[in-house]
Amino acid sequence: MSIRTNAIKAAKRIDEKKGKDIVILDVSKISSFADYFVISHGTSDRQLKTLAQEVEKGMDEEGIPLYHKEGTEKSGWILLDYGDIIVHLFLSEQRQHYNIEKLWNDGEYISFEGSET
Repeated sequence: MSIRTNAIKAAKRIDEKKGKDIVILDVSKISSFADYFVISHGTSDRQLKTLAQEVEKGMDEEGIPLYHKEGTEKSGWILLDYGDIIVHLFLSEQRQHYNIEKLWNDGEYISFEGSET
């Protein structure tokens, strides 16, 4: 299965748990450490934790190892590092503050069929 397909699957898992404003960025041409960022935010600590757990469960089912996890729902930012795919999950305030989409705006936005939250 392709890296792109797995990034889309991670985004769909987030969508299933009502993650907000889900973005997939192809950063393969501008980054030496990852090919895709999956970015979303939740509306509460509890939802943020649930989003992370859902991604971890789905990636584990696909046999994709989690190399590193950083942050907690209490910090407002959870980073899940799957090597070629990095998942950034925020609370809304932290997402606005760090504005990863702007920092990596040279990346290509990838579409996926989600609920358009």
